[in-house]
Amino acid sequence: MISVDHVSKYYGSHAAVRDLQFRIDEGECIGFLGLNGAGKSTTLRLLSCLIMPTSGRITIRGHDAGVNPHEIRHFVGFLPDSPPLYEEMTVASYLRFAGRLRAMADSDVGRRLPDVIDICGLDEVSDTPIAELSHGFRQRVGIGQAIIHEPALLILDEPTQGLDPVQIVEMRSMIRRLAGQHTILLSTHMLAEIEATCDRILMLHEGRITAEGTEAELATRYGGAGGTLEVEVRGAAEQVVALLTDATDGAPVKILSDSGGIIRAHVDSEADVREALARAVIEAGLGLIELRRVTSGLESIFVRMSRNEDIAATPPQEVHE
Repeated sequence: MISVDHVSKYYGSHAAVRDLQFRIDEGECIGFLGLNGAGKSTTLRLLSCLIMPTSGRITIRGHDAGVNPHEIRHFVGFLPDSPPLYEEMTVASYLRFAGRLRAMADSDVGRRLPDVIDICGLDEVSDTPIAELSHGFRQRVGIGQAIIHEPALLILDEPTQGLDPVQIVEMRSMIRRLAGQHTILLSTHMLAEIEATCDRILMLHEGRITAEGTEAELATRYGGAGGTLEVEVRGAAEQVVALLTDATDGAPVKILSDSGGIIRAHVDSEADVREALARAVIEAGLGLIELRRVTSGLESIFVRMSRNEDIAATPPQEVHE
């Protein structure tokens, strides 16, 4: 559906993105992951035809963005990091306006509007001026304007930015619902959003794609399947440390607390050792009170990338056809 071939965008001598290459298939939900300033927003604006590349070629559903950008805009919906809202308009009137901007007939807008209001959870504020809405509802209206014309491709730039924990959960649920109806490109630096919603990940670093694949594929490729585990075990400290070390093939174990015979510890491992660790504790007759991830394998990869370690220098893998 989307093909990006050797695309670069320069502002003077500064390259916002350099030699981008990737494919996105119809129906995929792709996580676009990178540090602030990595070039994520520039790439999204290129895909939505708000700006044109300095070099390279972008095609979406067979249409060349450099030749026919107006045609592409008909089947792309875009939520930028700051939704383009007119505060004096009510929610419903703004969504109708957004539909007309997409060259929708009034009858089509009228048919589509109730579905958009329902999908975005805007029923209670549909007649409310946008100026009176909370940030969470403004984000929902931003989603609404992006999907009013039933786009094939939905591009979301930091959709959970500034939301409280409850709103983040609701936004995740909405994105999962939308994933069944659109191809989605979700840009964020929040790993939990990627892990909760996306089929595949593109990692961007300093304007280049440095890695791509599923979370499991990236973990296998870059040794990030594990992460840090927090464990609470009832037993003697020396016994617990020896057991955890042995069960994880020598992974570092750090005691955090020893209170009333309950040991709380961190275990750092490049492999996913949760199953082996739980089995060992139970078979030793100790009490396993808690076992949870503190950092995931994806977080480990992201931290390495932020420090310019080996992942940042790794050539991109073969693109998906």
